[in-house]
Amino acid sequence: MAFWWPLIVIAIAFAICKLLLMFIPDNVPSIDVDTSDVLDDGNQAKDNSFIYIPSRRHTDKVQCYEPATMKYLGYFPALKPDEVKERVVQARKAQKIWAKSSFKQRRLFLRILLKYIIEHQDLICNISSRDTGKTMVDASLGEIMTTCEKIHWLLSEGEKWLKPEYRSCGRSMLHKVAKVEFSPFGVVGAIVSWNYPFHNIFNPMLAAVFSGNSIVIKVSEHASWSGCFYLRIIQTALAAVGAPENLVEVITGFAETGEALVSSVDKIIFVGSPGVGKKIMRSASDTLIPVTLELGGKDAFIVCEDVDVPHVAQIAARGALQSSGQNCAGAERFYVHKDVYSSFVAEVVKIVKSVTAGPPLSGKYDMGAICMQEHSERLQYLVNDALDKGAEIVARGSVGNIGEGAVDQYFPPTVIVNVNHTMKLMQEEAFGPILPIMKFSSDEEVVQLANDSSYGLGCAVFSGSQRRARHIASQLHCGVAAINDFASNYMCQSLPFGGVKDSGFGRFAGIEGLRACCLVKSVVEDRWWPFIKTKIPKPIQYPIAENGFEFQESLVHTLYGLNIWDRLRALVNVLKILSEQPPTPTSNRRRND
Repeated sequence: MAFWWPLIVIAIAFAICKLLLMFIPDNVPSIDVDTSDVLDDGNQAKDNSFIYIPSRRHTDKVQCYEPATMKYLGYFPALKPDEVKERVVQARKAQKIWAKSSFKQRRLFLRILLKYIIEHQDLICNISSRDTGKTMVDASLGEIMTTCEKIHWLLSEGEKWLKPEYRSCGRSMLHKVAKVEFSPFGVVGAIVSWNYPFHNIFNPMLAAVFSGNSIVIKVSEHASWSGCFYLRIIQTALAAVGAPENLVEVITGFAETGEALVSSVDKIIFVGSPGVGKKIMRSASDTLIPVTLELGGKDAFIVCEDVDVPHVAQIAARGALQSSGQNCAGAERFYVHKDVYSSFVAEVVKIVKSVTAGPPLSGKYDMGAICMQEHSERLQYLVNDALDKGAEIVARGSVGNIGEGAVDQYFPPTVIVNVNHTMKLMQEEAFGPILPIMKFSSDEEVVQLANDSSYGLGCAVFSGSQRRARHIASQLHCGVAAINDFASNYMCQSLPFGGVKDSGFGRFAGIEGLRACCLVKSVVEDRWWPFIKTKIPKPIQYPIAENGFEFQESLVHTLYGLNIWDRLRALVNVLKILSEQPPTPTSNRRRND
């Protein structure tokens, strides 16, 4: 016992010191970001307040508007290929300097960002809401919390996972040290979607910059206004730590802009549709750069008969309706056990009927607008196809206080029953506030149904038996699984995020996502240099001895024989061959003759 007392005292002292350090304020600099042109004070100039009439043609400008009101926000240039390549050239110059930065400098950059985000949550969410139509609450959940969690994880563990990792050297290399080194790629390119404009920029940027890269991000043409403001936050924080200019760039444009980016960078990250993802892969094959694709999902939400129905119904509604269905990894297929089907539908109907959609910044609304023009027509098409094949709408939420010019930007939350897999609504990604609910009778049946999809991003399984829920989830072909919860994985930033099948491949977030921004290099060196060096055994030195193969054969038996006696006998033979004077090779004798 006397031996343990000092260790216990040291552990308690360490814990007390760590607790006290939490109360000491961190000396993190504040940054001042210009917001004069993004704040809506109600006194907009006439040119910036008219209703935007969307053009069906791509031009040399990316026009921006508020989806919830269709008010005009401004425009940004659609960059041409030469302009994109010049941005990449500048980013490459900056990266060569940043690659030499210390982890201390990189952590300070993250702390400055974290401080700004925490102190300006309202501003960040307001801009996201105006550019995409989501509510402030949804912006906080999807933009702020996820980004803060990623920064916190990088601060806590990022350096640890980027340091050299030592590996076992194997039997034949006992005199060596084996390790893996992680060095930056150079310039990372990212083409990101519109659904989370703040987090979709910060997510790849944080991993790329912390691992020593520069990054050029093409934002969606549907969320360029917010993306260009968020860039100011990043660049101001970088300047505060003395980072080189052009280390992080945000570019705007259409397909041509994205294609030029793919052809110029050292790695590409893409968040978007499967169709565009395939085009990205084809373009990336020209330069053979690594690709990470996150291509959406059609997540299965499985409800067994032994659950707390009202509790799970609330989670289901949140999973389907968040951000008007703009949520990444959204629940789009609901499978409910036949024994609780009626009660679950009744609970969901009650919730959905209480939901009101409207302009999120003009009143208290549960749901905002749809970001993309004409997407409501796509959603109605999927609903009509289901109705034509026997489905039934049992509830719709309400929509209120919508301006005449923005009517098409809203789709009421909708609950549909009697669905099956012949309906496009159960097969194609909807990205909208629709809950199609289907019965199942057994665990085997629901596993088959959930796997009957071209997508494989995530799933959520609910059961009163955690063991049963785990067993079901383990059989689903997807990259992300939540047990008795939905989408909680993404708040665990130590975990990788990504899917299979048409949901893409590769991972971001977690150790895997961080290291995916690195060149992974295997390194072997002498353990006891210069005292023990690699020397080729005489029997296999050039010219090779006649018993060279016999030596190799015995060496293999010595190292990998299946029992100790065989290995000892082989070792004796190895030592015998080494001690003998190697005979002159036959080829030499013939040449001399």
